[in-house]
Amino acid sequence: MLNNLTLEELIGLKLELAAKAAGGVYYGMPIWSALPNITKDAILKYAYSATKSKMEAARFLGINKVRFNKLLKQYKTENYFEENN
Repeated sequence: MLNNLTLEELIGLKLELAAKAAGGVYYGMPIWSALPNITKDAILKYAYSATKSKMEAARFLGINKVRFNKLLKQYKTENYFEENN
């Protein structure tokens, strides 16, 4: 069923579920201005988890390995996967 949803629908569904979990109050959060960082964080996590190496993930994103490593530190991506294992 999830495969039939568009990315936009999936994001909307996730926001709706997050609002319900917060008691229906999601106002005052700077969602719009945070979207670029939220999106980059999600894509970085996907690239990190879907590839076999950091070099491959960097190539997938179209950046060099130095930039990729800086992004991993900036978004604390490796910590995210260590905590969730």
